[in-house]
Amino acid sequence: MAIAELGHTGLWVYDLPLMKDFYTRLLGLRVTDEDEKLGIVFLSSRPQVEHHEFVLQTGRTAAVGDKQQHQISWRVESLEDVLEFHRQFRREGVPVQQEVTHGNAIGIYFFDPEGNRNEVYLRIDRDVRQPFRKSLDLDQEPELIYAQAEALLNDGTVAYQPVQ
Repeated sequence: MAIAELGHTGLWVYDLPLMKDFYTRLLGLRVTDEDEKLGIVFLSSRPQVEHHEFVLQTGRTAAVGDKQQHQISWRVESLEDVLEFHRQFRREGVPVQQEVTHGNAIGIYFFDPEGNRNEVYLRIDRDVRQPFRKSLDLDQEPELIYAQAEALLNDGTVAYQPVQ
Protein backbone atom coordinates (compact mmCIF):
# COMPACT_ATOMS: atom_id res chain seq x y z
CA MET A 1 0.00 0.00 0.00
CA ALA A 2 1.36 3.45 -0.95
CA ILE A 3 0.11 6.97 -1.55
CA ALA A 4 -0.30 7.55 -5.29
CA GLU A 5 -0.30 11.37 -5.23
CA LEU A 6 -1.55 14.41 -3.33
CA GLY A 7 -5.17 14.89 -4.31
CA HIS A 8 -5.98 18.34 -2.95
CA THR A 9 -5.38 20.76 -0.12
CA GLY A 10 -7.40 23.59 1.35
CA LEU A 11 -7.31 26.76 3.38
CA TRP A 12 -9.61 28.26 5.95
CA VAL A 13 -10.12 31.91 4.96
CA TYR A 14 -11.63 35.11 6.32
CA ASP A 15 -12.61 36.80 3.05
CA LEU A 16 -13.81 34.17 0.58
CA PRO A 17 -14.59 36.55 -2.33
CA LEU A 18 -11.14 38.18 -2.05
CA MET A 19 -9.36 34.83 -1.89
CA LYS A 20 -11.45 33.35 -4.70
CA ASP A 21 -10.57 36.36 -6.89
CA PHE A 22 -6.85 36.01 -6.09
CA TYR A 23 -6.64 32.32 -6.96
CA THR A 24 -8.86 32.53 -10.06
CA ARG A 25 -7.87 35.86 -11.58
CA LEU A 26 -4.16 35.96 -10.68
CA LEU A 27 -3.27 32.27 -10.66
CA GLY A 28 -5.81 31.08 -13.22
CA LEU A 29 -7.47 28.32 -11.19
CA ARG A 30 -11.02 27.50 -12.25
CA VAL A 31 -14.02 27.13 -9.96
CA THR A 32 -15.41 23.61 -10.32
CA ASP A 33 -18.04 23.85 -7.55
CA GLU A 34 -19.05 26.22 -4.79
CA ASP A 35 -21.66 26.59 -2.10
CA GLU A 36 -22.23 30.17 -0.99
CA LYS A 37 -24.37 29.09 1.98
CA LEU A 38 -21.55 26.89 3.32
CA GLY A 39 -18.87 29.36 2.26
CA ILE A 40 -16.81 26.89 0.26
CA VAL A 41 -15.19 27.00 -3.20
CA PHE A 42 -13.55 24.10 -5.05
CA LEU A 43 -10.82 25.02 -7.57
CA SER A 44 -8.72 23.19 -10.13
CA SER A 45 -5.89 23.98 -12.52
CA ARG A 46 -6.97 21.03 -14.68
CA PRO A 47 -10.66 20.36 -14.16
CA GLN A 48 -10.78 17.90 -17.05
CA VAL A 49 -8.44 15.64 -15.00
CA GLU A 50 -9.03 16.56 -11.34
CA HIS A 51 -12.32 17.98 -10.01
CA HIS A 52 -10.46 20.03 -7.42
CA GLU A 53 -6.90 20.41 -6.22
CA PHE A 54 -7.58 23.32 -3.91
CA VAL A 55 -10.41 24.28 -1.55
CA LEU A 56 -11.17 27.60 0.13
CA GLN A 57 -13.64 27.73 2.99
CA THR A 58 -14.69 30.44 5.40
CA GLY A 59 -13.95 29.82 9.07
CA ARG A 60 -10.35 30.87 9.57
CA THR A 61 -9.55 31.49 13.22
CA ALA A 62 -5.80 32.11 13.03
CA ALA A 63 -4.68 35.71 12.74
CA VAL A 64 -3.37 36.88 9.37
CA GLY A 65 0.38 36.34 9.53
CA ASP A 66 0.12 33.26 11.77
CA LYS A 67 1.77 30.28 10.17
CA GLN A 68 -0.89 27.84 8.99
CA GLN A 69 1.01 25.86 6.38
CA HIS A 70 4.54 25.92 5.01
CA GLN A 71 3.62 26.76 1.42
CA ILE A 72 1.37 25.87 -1.48
CA SER A 73 3.39 25.21 -4.64
CA TRP A 74 2.01 25.50 -8.15
CA ARG A 75 3.99 23.96 -11.02
CA VAL A 76 4.05 25.76 -14.39
CA GLU A 77 5.13 24.49 -17.80
CA SER A 78 7.70 27.09 -18.92
CA LEU A 79 10.09 29.78 -17.78
CA GLU A 80 7.91 32.26 -19.68
CA ASP A 81 5.05 31.29 -17.31
CA VAL A 82 7.27 32.06 -14.29
CA LEU A 83 8.27 35.38 -15.87
CA GLU A 84 4.66 36.28 -16.61
CA PHE A 85 3.79 35.67 -12.94
CA HIS A 86 6.83 37.82 -12.01
CA ARG A 87 5.43 40.67 -14.12
CA GLN A 88 1.83 40.16 -12.97
CA PHE A 89 2.75 40.06 -9.28
CA ARG A 90 4.66 43.32 -9.72
CA ARG A 91 1.70 44.97 -11.54
CA GLU A 92 -0.79 43.80 -8.90
CA GLY A 93 1.41 44.57 -5.88
CA VAL A 94 1.48 40.94 -4.74
CA PRO A 95 4.03 40.56 -1.92
CA VAL A 96 6.97 38.48 -3.18
CA GLN A 97 9.25 36.89 -0.61
CA GLN A 98 11.98 35.60 -2.91
CA GLU A 99 12.68 34.63 -6.52
CA VAL A 100 14.86 31.55 -6.47
CA THR A 101 16.64 28.65 -8.00
CA HIS A 102 16.37 25.31 -6.21
CA GLY A 103 18.81 23.80 -8.71
CA ASN A 104 16.00 21.51 -9.84
CA ALA A 105 13.47 24.35 -10.17
CA ILE A 106 13.11 28.09 -10.74
CA GLY A 107 10.37 29.75 -8.76
CA ILE A 108 8.78 32.67 -6.98
CA TYR A 109 7.65 32.63 -3.34
CA PHE A 110 4.72 35.02 -2.80
CA PHE A 111 1.85 35.68 -0.41
CA ASP A 112 -1.90 35.64 -1.01
CA PRO A 113 -4.12 38.39 0.48
CA GLU A 114 -4.37 36.55 3.82
CA GLY A 115 -0.61 36.00 4.15
CA ASN A 116 -0.42 32.35 3.04
CA ARG A 117 2.87 31.58 1.31
CA ASN A 118 2.66 30.16 -2.20
CA GLU A 119 5.19 29.29 -4.87
CA VAL A 120 4.95 29.10 -8.65
CA TYR A 121 7.80 27.06 -10.09
CA LEU A 122 9.22 25.45 -13.20
CA ARG A 123 10.74 22.03 -12.62
CA ILE A 124 14.21 21.61 -14.13
CA ASP A 125 15.27 18.11 -15.13
CA ARG A 126 18.26 17.68 -12.83
CA ASP A 127 18.95 16.14 -9.46
CA VAL A 128 20.10 18.65 -6.84
CA ARG A 129 20.35 17.84 -3.13
CA GLN A 130 17.74 19.75 -1.14
CA PRO A 131 17.38 22.09 0.55
CA PHE A 132 18.94 24.29 -2.09
CA ARG A 133 17.62 27.82 -2.40
CA LYS A 134 19.44 30.86 -3.75
CA SER A 135 18.03 34.18 -4.91
CA LEU A 136 17.69 34.64 -8.65
CA ASP A 137 17.23 37.80 -10.72
CA LEU A 138 14.15 37.36 -12.91
CA ASP A 139 14.58 40.82 -14.47
CA GLN A 140 16.83 39.34 -17.17
CA GLU A 141 16.48 37.56 -20.48
CA PRO A 142 15.65 33.84 -20.15
CA GLU A 143 19.09 32.64 -21.28
CA LEU A 144 20.72 34.82 -18.60
CA ILE A 145 18.33 33.47 -15.95
CA TYR A 146 19.30 29.90 -16.85
CA ALA A 147 22.98 30.88 -16.85
CA GLN A 148 22.69 32.54 -13.44
CA ALA A 149 20.85 29.50 -12.03
CA GLU A 150 23.61 27.24 -13.36
CA ALA A 151 26.37 29.47 -11.94
CA LEU A 152 24.68 29.49 -8.51
CA LEU A 153 24.92 25.69 -8.31
CA ASN A 154 28.69 25.84 -7.75
CA ASP A 155 29.40 29.38 -6.56
CA GLY A 156 30.88 28.27 -3.24
CA THR A 157 28.20 29.89 -1.07
CA VAL A 158 25.87 28.18 1.37
CA ALA A 159 23.33 26.06 -0.55
CA TYR A 160 20.29 27.23 1.42
CA GLN A 161 19.79 30.98 1.52
CA PRO A 162 16.20 31.69 2.56
CA VAL A 163 14.72 35.13 2.99
CA GLN A 164 12.63 35.48 6.13
